[in-house]
Amino acid sequence: MERLKQLVNRPEEAINLAEAALLLAEEEYPHLDIDAYLRRLDDLSGNVRARLSPGAPPEKIIATMNQLLFEEERFAGNAKLYYDPRNSFLNEVLDRRLGIPITLSIVYMEVGRRLGLSLEGVSFPGHFLVKLELEHSKVVLDPYSGGISLSEQELSNRLHQFHGNQLNVPLDRFLASAGKKEILVRMLLNLKAVYLHTEDYTRALSAVDRILLIRPDLPEELRDRGLLYEHLECAQSALQDYRRYLELEPDAPDAGDIRSRMIKIGRTTPALH
Repeated sequence: MERLKQLVNRPEEAINLAEAALLLAEEEYPHLDIDAYLRRLDDLSGNVRARLSPGAPPEKIIATMNQLLFEEERFAGNAKLYYDPRNSFLNEVLDRRLGIPITLSIVYMEVGRRLGLSLEGVSFPGHFLVKLELEHSKVVLDPYSGGISLSEQELSNRLHQFHGNQLNVPLDRFLASAGKKEILVRMLLNLKAVYLHTEDYTRALSAVDRILLIRPDLPEELRDRGLLYEHLECAQSALQDYRRYLELEPDAPDAGDIRSRMIKIGRTTPALH
């Protein structure tokens, strides 16, 4: 994970999102040829560029990207097997042309970036999106649905479906740009959830390790890693994460439960001499 660590320790603007996303997959695919997949993105953008006139406006670039990616290359959302972990690995998405909103959005953003579009991710509730800020407007796109442009009303409808009609918060609050580290963490949270659902605790632990590599300041992930360590009977590691969690969140709602777990571990773990 050293290459990933070096990459995510750079300033946000210096992080290569596609490279970092591929490095997340290296744990599962140790012989992954990362440069070959980066060239795949280069090739996709090159195919779009070959169809554009010099100085083509953003709207034309987006339409041409959508034509190539979704109609010709047939990238699509994997609705049938949404929780297949392969949907969260960028190499698998590029190979199989199937993904979930966040990984399809990374493909979309990275192809667009190579074409001069300043596309940004949006951690919209329930469904990751992409936006492009224009001089007098903002375009919000959904790569999971073929790159369609979403109107303000459509976005509001999605928001109300997710939160209910009681929500009284301006829409713009949910359209803030997601940083690259935030995107990487969200990818790993998806993987973690998939692995927990299938009770693959070793892989879930690996996902949390990488989350904390990127964002060591997330107390909930320290707690969850402690729970995973405890489940996997790694008592000392669990205690270490529980202690750090309580240092960061001494008044957390579950602080009492975590302290009880620490006492139980202390009673059942032989002392080291």
